[in-house]
Amino acid sequence: MATLFTGIAELTTNADAAAPTATIADAALLVHEGRVAWSGAAADAETAVGARDSGLLPQSGAVAAVSRSEIEVVDLGGRAVIPGFVDSHTHLVFSGDRGDEFEARMTGTPYAAGGIRRTVAATRAASDDELRARLASLVAELHAQGTTTFEVKTGYDLTVEGEARLARLAAEVTDEVTYLGAHVVPEGADRAAYVDLVCDRMLTAVRPHVRWVDVFCERGAFTEAESERILRAGAAVGLGVRVHGNQLGEGPGVQLAVRVGAASVDHCTHLTDADIAALAGSDTVATLLPGVEFSTRQPYPDARRLIDAGVTVALASDCNPGSSFTSSMPLMIALAVREMGMTVGEAVWAATAGGAHALRRGDVGHLATGARADLVVLDAPSRRHLAYRPGVPLVHRVYRGGEVLRPR
Repeated sequence: MATLFTGIAELTTNADAAAPTATIADAALLVHEGRVAWSGAAADAETAVGARDSGLLPQSGAVAAVSRSEIEVVDLGGRAVIPGFVDSHTHLVFSGDRGDEFEARMTGTPYAAGGIRRTVAATRAASDDELRARLASLVAELHAQGTTTFEVKTGYDLTVEGEARLARLAAEVTDEVTYLGAHVVPEGADRAAYVDLVCDRMLTAVRPHVRWVDVFCERGAFTEAESERILRAGAAVGLGVRVHGNQLGEGPGVQLAVRVGAASVDHCTHLTDADIAALAGSDTVATLLPGVEFSTRQPYPDARRLIDAGVTVALASDCNPGSSFTSSMPLMIALAVREMGMTVGEAVWAATAGGAHALRRGDVGHLATGARADLVVLDAPSRRHLAYRPGVPLVHRVYRGGEVLRPR
C-alpha cells in the first residue's frame, strides 16, 4: 500500500540543491514501500499519480511503480511537514543524575569536564536492565519530538568490558554507535597506559558494535597528539571518525578533525579564522550543540559566521546528564535561531540534512524521491513555529520509513 499525504500547508524536502531551505506551499507527498515516491504541489498530485494511461507512477531509482488502486490518501489538515530530525550527537547510555551541577552553574560555578567521572561511577554500578530502561525512555523522548535517526556514544564506563557493554546496549536502538573510550582519563589511571588501552584492547572489544570513533580533544581531556593516535587507531580498523573539539576554548580539535578527514567536529564554540577556513575547505561538518551553551552559560557558537564562510553546519542535542540534558531537537532549532544567527530554514536544514551529512547518510534528512520516508507532521502551518513557539509540543505525528513511529 502506498500513502498520498495531502493537505500539507508547507512541505520542507531539503531536495533542491539550488535552494536547500526552500519550501513547497499547498503540497502533497507520495510514499511507497517506505520511501518517498513523489512530492510537489497538491495541484499536481493527480497528474503525477496518473502519469501513464496504465495508472502507474513512473519508476525512479529505488522507488517501484505504484498503481492508483493501491494508494491510501491521508489528509493532514493544513499542517506543515518536515523531514525527520537527525540527531548526530547523543550520550544516551548512562545512569545517575547531575542536576546539582546544573543548579550550581546557574549560580556561577563554571563548567568543567571532570563531572563526567560522576556519571562513570553511576553507570558502572548500574545493571544492564537499568541502563536499558533509561535508554528506552530517552529514545521514546527523541521519537516523540520528531527524531527518527540518532547516534549514541559510549564513554561512561572507561573499562574494556564496560565500554563493550555500553556499545552493545546502544546498538540495540541504533545503527549509529560511536566508541568514545577517549572521553576522559579515569580517576587514578596512568595516562599513557590508558591511551594504549583505548587504542588496543578496548577498541577490539567494542569494534563489533560500533561504526564511529570519537575523542574529546580538549583541555582536561585528551591532547592533540593523544587524540590523533586514538582516531587513527579507530580508522585503521574501519571506523569513521568524529571529534569533540573547541568547546572550552580555542584549541587543536578542528584542525585535527580536518587533517584526519573526520565526518564531523562537534561543539565548535571557540573558532579562529584559520579553523573556519579549514572547515570551509573540507568535507568535515561543524556540528553545533546549543543545548550545551544553554546549560553551561558559555557563549553560543557563531553559526552565521560558519554558514557565510561555506561550512556545512549541523545541529544536535548532545543529550547527556552533565552539560545538556535535553533530547529536544525543536529546542535546538529555537536556540539556533534566537542565539546563533540562523534563519528558521537554515536551522531546520541543519537539524535534518545537516545531521545526515554529519553521519554520512544519504538516505535520511531529506524527502527527495527515493529517500526513506521519515517525516514529522507539525501541529502548525509552518516550520517557523518551531522557533516562534519554543517549548510548545508541536509534533503531531512522526513517520519512519512511511510507518507511524512508536517507541521501541
